[in-house]
Amino acid sequence: MTTALPFLPFTKPTIDEETIAAVGNVLRSGWLTSGPNVQALEAQLSDYFGGRPVRTYNSGTCTMEIALRIAGIGAGDEVITTPNSWVATANVIIEVGATPVFVDIEARSHNIDLDKVEAAITPRTKAIIPVHMCGLPCDMDKLYAIARKHNLRVVEDAAQAIGSTWKGQRIGAFGDFASFSFQVNKNIMTGEGGCLVLNNAEEARLAEKYRLQGVTRSGLDGIDVDVLGGKYNMTDIAAAIGLGQMKHLTEFNAKRKALAQHYFAAFGQDFEARSGAELPIADFENSNWHMFHIVLPERIKRSEFMQQMMEAGIGLGYHYRAIHLFSYYRARGFTDGMFPIAERVGKQIVTLPLFPSMTEADVERVVTAVKSRLS
Repeated sequence: MTTALPFLPFTKPTIDEETIAAVGNVLRSGWLTSGPNVQALEAQLSDYFGGRPVRTYNSGTCTMEIALRIAGIGAGDEVITTPNSWVATANVIIEVGATPVFVDIEARSHNIDLDKVEAAITPRTKAIIPVHMCGLPCDMDKLYAIARKHNLRVVEDAAQAIGSTWKGQRIGAFGDFASFSFQVNKNIMTGEGGCLVLNNAEEARLAEKYRLQGVTRSGLDGIDVDVLGGKYNMTDIAAAIGLGQMKHLTEFNAKRKALAQHYFAAFGQDFEARSGAELPIADFENSNWHMFHIVLPERIKRSEFMQQMMEAGIGLGYHYRAIHLFSYYRARGFTDGMFPIAERVGKQIVTLPLFPSMTEADVERVVTAVKSRLS
């Protein structure tokens, strides 16, 4: 008699008992909204990013919107970005009144093709939002050379890239704005949340205003509002989780890297040639291995493949459908065929399980199931 293996999701957070106890302490304290834990988390993140100012928020979406507002981006401006991301990356551009301009992606890295960016720049272009897809950084030298040449602000969508590096420096420790997500499937999480790495104290003060209705306080009863802000502050409950996660960030990323290496070993050198599928770039120097993607061959219908894997007890995701093919963006004039690489990848990509509590046996189980369905 055989025992069915437990269901293996594509992601699962790792939370220790100390963190669970810390959340309980916050609940008992009576101070649940932004307070000492938020301040402590921001201080730790600032240290992590080389002393740069960091402010935390209730999502990794509003962080990008606030960065654009601080940069003065608004009506009549254009912001270049990638069609291969979660839709939030483009939505925030529209939220501030600007126009998103998409540039297709590289076929293997799935990052924005920087060789195509300059052709998309017009006199109205004011910023660029690159995405470090799956934690694999864009070519930062090339990115910032373009930005300097054309006087563009950069808002790095580093939602997936905490712990990733470029030439030995952490993403977020240099450059312009860097936005990170702490949503539950990220390398560290706060349930929901994010942070924005800024350039100086003046930007940090403005970031604080934008996250809490534009309010500036002075003394016990002094209050003023001089910018239009929102309600984006992180709670102390979320920050308590984040503080617990920060203790394990290096460990979590090392485990992800080891699991990714095992994926490559288990698939074998001839997997792509035999199956027609595409593996990710095997970058073990810069990437934090937030996710492990494969691109299915055209002969495979993704929905059927995902259903078959589900029936085998293995959960998959897909990240992402090309943004410009959503109905909202089609209504803005985008059509099929405009960004063919992003469209092909978005149609056939799947996300395999990868999280710190996985084992090598889990990896082998996934690879065996994938191979059997692509043979």
